[in-house]
Amino acid sequence: MTIQLTVPKLACSACVNTINTAILKIDADATVKADTKTKTVSVETQASETAIKEAIASVGYPSI
Repeated sequence: MTIQLTVPKLACSACVNTINTAILKIDADATVKADTKTKTVSVETQASETAIKEAIASVGYPSI
């Protein structure tokens, strides 16, 4: 399933790397695409949306 999230604190490539790492810890096969201009993260994953949101929030990037 594909999950689309808005992450207001997404500002730079380091932010993207941190989010990627957090998501890949819960789903190693996930495909993550993040856009710092639109502050969006798209995740193709088998994990639940709640799990993805919690993983991102746990590293300091809560989604809305």
